[in-house]
Amino acid sequence: MKVMKFGGTSVGKPEGMHHIVSLVTRQDEPVIVVLSALSGTTNVLVEIGDYIAKGDRQSAKKSIDKLEAHYRAFINDLVKKEEAVAKAKAIVAEHFEFLNIILKISFSEALSKDILAQGELLSTRLFCTYLEEQRTPHQLLPALEFMSIDQYDEPQIGSIRVKLTQLLKKQKDKKLFVTQGYICRNAKGEVDNLKRGGSDYSASLIAAAINASVCEIWTDIDGMHNNDPRGVKRTVPVEQMSFDEAAELAYFGAKVLHPASIWPAQQYNIPVKLLNTMLPEAKGTTITEEAGSVGVKAVAAKDNIIAIRIKSSRMLLAYGFLRKIFEVFEKYRTPIDMITTSEVAVSITIDNADSLDSILKELEPFGTVEVDKNQTIISVVGNQIAQTEDMVKKLFGSIMNIPVRMVSYGGSPHNISLLVPAAYKAQILQQLNRGMFGLE
Repeated sequence: MKVMKFGGTSVGKPEGMHHIVSLVTRQDEPVIVVLSALSGTTNVLVEIGDYIAKGDRQSAKKSIDKLEAHYRAFINDLVKKEEAVAKAKAIVAEHFEFLNIILKISFSEALSKDILAQGELLSTRLFCTYLEEQRTPHQLLPALEFMSIDQYDEPQIGSIRVKLTQLLKKQKDKKLFVTQGYICRNAKGEVDNLKRGGSDYSASLIAAAINASVCEIWTDIDGMHNNDPRGVKRTVPVEQMSFDEAAELAYFGAKVLHPASIWPAQQYNIPVKLLNTMLPEAKGTTITEEAGSVGVKAVAAKDNIIAIRIKSSRMLLAYGFLRKIFEVFEKYRTPIDMITTSEVAVSITIDNADSLDSILKELEPFGTVEVDKNQTIISVVGNQIAQTEDMVKKLFGSIMNIPVRMVSYGGSPHNISLLVPAAYKAQILQQLNRGMFGLE
């Protein structure tokens, strides 16, 4: 059995759903299809929740009505037969009745999660309605019946495996299953989610739970590219990379894959393929335990980085100094991306400013604290790049005119990271494309 996940851009138009059906029905093994919400839907649902939280129910109502009009137009082109049209309209009416009812309810975090879940619930039910119209045998597997996280927001892979296996056993005659990405239940049994990009995470968790033959992530781009195609003139897809390389790229900014989606597949050694919905014949990128080749594979950029420097003459030979600093970030559950040290200073980067003021206040007793916002991490990723001949010379020779704030080298055999002002992002990506890959 394989897992095929389709993102919002793949299901964003009725013809996209039609195309997905043609892809999943030609498979020679059973398939679990994981769907995201229609493109743009989650953003609007977040907006609706924000309006309600602020007490601006008039603006929330406008957003709900606008989104409902979009879905009504969507189903006009999705299904044609009278029975299917009636069913699709009833589904849309049901979910938007819920959204209108919540306008009269006091806002809470739990209600916010219910609002966000509507996108995936809608997309999967409408997709199944089209499958019914096409007389394609299938079974909807509600993610809320098997996908769960614990009190620390970590997925419960053991529970997921047991519950999902039981659901599949009840439908032994079916070869096509449909489920929601992103949504789950939390430790309290409430509707929750796996955060942004969570549909990739869902697909990887499902693949691990059923020991799938492969986990395919279908998007609007043919695999992981060597550089950011949105800001660099010429890029090429990487045909094969290791889990470690892919994890580095995903974490440091490659948008085609959610960072969390690597570890479940890696843990259970499930191959992951990144494929293009609109160009299914393209090879895309295959991610396995094997890297395939040695050397630099790709460059990625992570935006909205904050650099914090703690300078203290007392740091010299001070036992436990770094531990105390790390404990501050641990206290506020704020991950650190990069770190460099000298005898009198330590520099750290974070990408979450939610607790920045509290963190800075607690760091003040350690010395002088300086903050640089609007930074970007540029990561050069590959297999054994530290051992690749002339790699470092080629890398720094490509960016001699760029002001580099920090360098992280040696912490991973697969990654060299540079911190630069965000204003230099486009320039450094283009120069690395030329210097590292010979692409103009």
